[in-house]
Amino acid sequence: MIDSAIVDTGIGDAEDDDFDAAVEAPDAQLPENRYLDRELSWLSFNQRVLELAEDPAVPALERANFLAIFASNLDEFFMVRVAGLKRRIVTGLAVPTNVGRPPAEVLAGISEEAHALQLRHATAWDEHVRPALSEAGIEVVGWPALDDDERRAMYDYFQAKVFPVLMPLAVDPAHPFPYISGLSLNLAIRIRNARTGRQEFARLKVPPMLPRFVEVAGSTGESVRYLPLEELIAEHLDDLFPGMEVLDHHAFRLTRNEDVVIEEDESENLIQALEAELLRRRFGPPIRLEITDDMDDVTLDLLIKELDITEQEVYRLPGPLDLRALFGLARIDRPELHYAPHVPTTALAFQSAEQSSTARADLFAAIRKGDVLVHHPYESFATSVQAFLEQAAKDPHVLAIKQTLYRTSGDSPIVQALIDAAEAGKQVLALVEVKARFDEANNIVWARKLEKAGVHVVYGLVGLKTHCKLALVIREEKGELRHYSHVGTGNYNPKTSRLYEDFGLFTTDPQVGRDLTRLFNELSGYAIEKKFKRLLVAPLHLRKGLVRLIDRERRHALDGKPASVRIKVNSMVDEQIIDALYRASIAGVKVDVWVRGICSLRTDLPGVSDNITVRSILGRYLEHSRIFAFENDGDPEVYIGSADMMHRNLDRRVEALVRVVAPKHVRELLTLFDVAMDAGTSSWHLGENGTWTRHSVDEDGKPLTDLQDRRMSAVRRRRQARVSR
Repeated sequence: MIDSAIVDTGIGDAEDDDFDAAVEAPDAQLPENRYLDRELSWLSFNQRVLELAEDPAVPALERANFLAIFASNLDEFFMVRVAGLKRRIVTGLAVPTNVGRPPAEVLAGISEEAHALQLRHATAWDEHVRPALSEAGIEVVGWPALDDDERRAMYDYFQAKVFPVLMPLAVDPAHPFPYISGLSLNLAIRIRNARTGRQEFARLKVPPMLPRFVEVAGSTGESVRYLPLEELIAEHLDDLFPGMEVLDHHAFRLTRNEDVVIEEDESENLIQALEAELLRRRFGPPIRLEITDDMDDVTLDLLIKELDITEQEVYRLPGPLDLRALFGLARIDRPELHYAPHVPTTALAFQSAEQSSTARADLFAAIRKGDVLVHHPYESFATSVQAFLEQAAKDPHVLAIKQTLYRTSGDSPIVQALIDAAEAGKQVLALVEVKARFDEANNIVWARKLEKAGVHVVYGLVGLKTHCKLALVIREEKGELRHYSHVGTGNYNPKTSRLYEDFGLFTTDPQVGRDLTRLFNELSGYAIEKKFKRLLVAPLHLRKGLVRLIDRERRHALDGKPASVRIKVNSMVDEQIIDALYRASIAGVKVDVWVRGICSLRTDLPGVSDNITVRSILGRYLEHSRIFAFENDGDPEVYIGSADMMHRNLDRRVEALVRVVAPKHVRELLTLFDVAMDAGTSSWHLGENGTWTRHSVDEDGKPLTDLQDRRMSAVRRRRQARVSR
């Protein structure tokens, strides 16, 4: 059992006032220009994704997938970040920027960088990925490349599958300009009436339910050709406008503001208010217009006028538009064009002693032997988190299950386990975060299904999103209640668990159980006010706790004691955390930051950031775990959890970090950091003026170590060693 005094995260309650005053006071050591612009830093992250698509060493279909990821990422950036910035400018609200630039200037900088990146993205497809796929026998071709037989076959497909669902919409005095839905692909068509000679305009939406790339008849196994759907439609516009002369046509695509704003304090029913806001999302104002680079001025002027959009918001691109469609191509079954498959293994602690493939371990017994740390997707989510909840649902000794749900899959076995538990008569509490962006509708459906099954469903606290990843099982054993706890860094989502890198800690430590019990009670009741023993919880105590731990390292360094700070997050934006790291660096603390996405921390401030190193790793898996490690004078203190270093996480979300105490788990997490920060590991390095430079080969041109491949190999070796015993 852990001594609670050792892991108490209160850390000096009596010194709160003096410490807070010191942290919040202006610091003359730190220059004014000490933060990088968060929006431009995000665009730099998406550029790193694009660089993977441009890399010929990456398998061809994976390169196509990275192009699709880039496109999807950028769509969300515009729908949320750019839309929010524009809304604040229009309404006159203060625009928080961490670089002190006027909002209009920030928006102009975003536009300039986004234009350049979108052109680079189009070039990557046309000059790099498309030829690589073609060389492998997967061609995306235009209509002129088809022979007569292929054209006849494509026309038959058009008539049978496409023509019946097309809906051309004319624009004239009797037909107002139609509503253009966000992210839809459209054709703008100019036609001439043969009788009157008058020119007209029509809009045609490319049906989103049909395959975007149509397989050309006659393709064989290793040689297949595809025709973009919009090109097939464009070649047969005469069928849609009989008796009219088709003069011209061009593809275009609109992005709208799709952020959701809920005034929770004024809403009597959060679900009803959210459903109403989701309906309004469809009609958000336009914020970006993508057009093919051959669009004529007459058509463009009409679109700009009718959509009420500015020239700055127009993006001229070579076709095809909307390369999210490459997600479909990336699923082609050509193993040699994908990453080598990796099958997640069952964590050693959860492996059954029986060799039968159907044997299931007793997870409760395994967790009672000691804390279990699981690393997804290298280790299986299905045989750990999912199996833990399924076993709890069936176990007659389990009395209650409490869980947070932020994002779930459409056929979630996690939700089904909670339903099974409720139907078996257990007390079940599900804290469903219905405000999880772009998953709101899905979560509303699951919340209602859970309620119908008898699960106690709550939606968290007013004004806060519940982002922490927690599960608590209460089990009666020999007349006493035992707490089985899971604290993770990732969502309870079986599908993303195969793509997202995350950690999860299972423990029967009574203190963690008591902490989670209190936290769940407060989430289903009212405000979070208390401090916890083995948890750091936002919004009240997480930032303060981390700043204290960083400052402790600073004081250790000044006293000549071993001191270091290592942080792995998705985003590093919060000014108080960054300033604390700067102060630690000035004192001589070695600071390592491993960040996937946004980083406002600078490494090019002489005398301030000399001891700070920032790395970013992207690859086949999305690095998603959050780790916080402190040297602590030779007695390392390490946490994992759900929080990024952003205002929203630290001020407007319920987040939780748990201290990892088992020595072997501490070593595992620190060793992972050693590899990530090693000069021999492939990564991006943050340098001067916020520039990220990729280091993927050594001086002799040999590939550097791929951290994710190395991790997969290590897990496989552990598995093989277990089997051989």
